[in-house]
Amino acid sequence: MIKNIILASKSEVRKKILSDHGINCEVIPAKVDEEMVKESLLKAKATPELVSKNLAELKANKVSERKYDDLVLGADSVIDLNGKLISKPANRDEAFKILQKLNGQKHQLISSVCISKNGSVIWNHTDKASLTMKQMNDEELKTYLTKIKDEKLYAYNVYQIEAEGRSLFLKIEGDENTIMGLPVKQIKEYLNILK
Repeated sequence: MIKNIILASKSEVRKKILSDHGINCEVIPAKVDEEMVKESLLKAKATPELVSKNLAELKANKVSERKYDDLVLGADSVIDLNGKLISKPANRDEAFKILQKLNGQKHQLISSVCISKNGSVIWNHTDKASLTMKQMNDEELKTYLTKIKDEKLYAYNVYQIEAEGRSLFLKIEGDENTIMGLPVKQIKEYLNILK
């Protein structure tokens, strides 16, 4: 299996997942204006899944154009609540409103990954997990938010399944690595083919 790739993301969680699975990565964030891209895709009536795929591809290609001959992995995760995209919060009020929307509901966490070489996509994959949030009152939601540090809240949406976020859910269906933003099983399968 190829064991060295470039990760076009500053996500510590994604880096750790790769490392835990024996894949070394150099981190080069893509520096993409995600909100602007999301906005234009949503105006064009793109589904949350399509937004996730496009962002993963954009990140991988952007770094790949600078790092010729290297394999570059781009990734993006979004929350899909009844066909509507839920974006990362910009502040704590937004985080609270997102939790209120998800409260007692089942939603999908969509994680897309893309590997690019020489500026073009050579492989991509999208995986989904379903999460059903407990019914909680506003005080419980506020208490949960006090446990989450700002940088975690804004980088990883409103919950981190590997930490405090697990306590929010009644039912989790799907791969935990997908929920954490990187369906690593499929990435490893593809890298194995490339030997």
